[in-house]
Amino acid sequence: MADVRPESMERITTPELARAFIDEQLAALRAQIGDKKVLLALSGGVDSSVVAAMLIKAVGKQLTCVHVNHGLLRKGEPEQVINVFGKELGANLVYVDATDRFLDKLEGVTDPETKRKIIGGEFIEVFAEEARKLDGIDFLAQGTIWPDILESEAGIKAHHNAGGLPEDMKFELVEPVRILFKDEVRVVGKELGLPDNMVFRQPFPGPGLGVRCPGAITRDRLEAVRESDAILREEFEKNGLAGKVWQYFTVVPEFKSTGVKNGKRTFDWPCIIRAINTTDVMEVTVEHLSDELIDHLVQRIISEVPGINRVLFDYTPKPPATVEYE
Repeated sequence: MADVRPESMERITTPELARAFIDEQLAALRAQIGDKKVLLALSGGVDSSVVAAMLIKAVGKQLTCVHVNHGLLRKGEPEQVINVFGKELGANLVYVDATDRFLDKLEGVTDPETKRKIIGGEFIEVFAEEARKLDGIDFLAQGTIWPDILESEAGIKAHHNAGGLPEDMKFELVEPVRILFKDEVRVVGKELGLPDNMVFRQPFPGPGLGVRCPGAITRDRLEAVRESDAILREEFEKNGLAGKVWQYFTVVPEFKSTGVKNGKRTFDWPCIIRAINTTDVMEVTVEHLSDELIDHLVQRIISEVPGINRVLFDYTPKPPATVEYE
């Protein structure tokens, strides 16, 4: 397995190039793993999903996938992971619903950095507990990709995949897509037969909907984020925007304002819609939606999501605004 991306490597843009890469990696994985066992934290994101699909082809039941539901995933995501990997691909899949555990730890925590640390730390705890229940695991597979390597080398961010497991857990790493860029991972995923809504899904932050529920996370407000996000995704799909817009999501801040519903006063949250495009995430432009679509989104979100009485649209590019709110 190459440690560095060869200068001469052709960008993987076609099924043929993807197939050649897959064949090469399957041989490398079998040579590296032999008859031993591999463990993978499967989030349902494109990188870990592609690694899972590749390992299932390479070593089958020698792989165990652990999917931790921290309660901050989007609507339908845990079910999709169980369906695609557990049922369709027949993987050894351990599903852990740790929703209560995470949300109890996050109760009353308002600082964004503290929230991120709790979510990241608790994830490692849960994953380590599951790993200890399994016998004879020698390898840890990760969805590390080339930009992760470049950014950690440049000191931009800690390499989110490589660290964090307790000292007593020593695994050899398996990183079959580490020399690929994100767009190449998607082409490979498509060639592996993964569903489009998994392969081409928009970027999703590690702390999940936790960063879209600013301030102290409450279960009812988190549910308002999840439901409004599902409506936004459904409408973007219907209107041909799903593949055209890089990222789109809703945020439900913790302040409330007065409104009127069915002739009665309400005191509820606003829902903010963000829809953005970018090539490098350093600069981000806003996708302007049609008046008709915005009116339709307002009507659906207000009538279908409990606790929301206003819908706002965020027109701010980056800079000055970042992609996420926390």
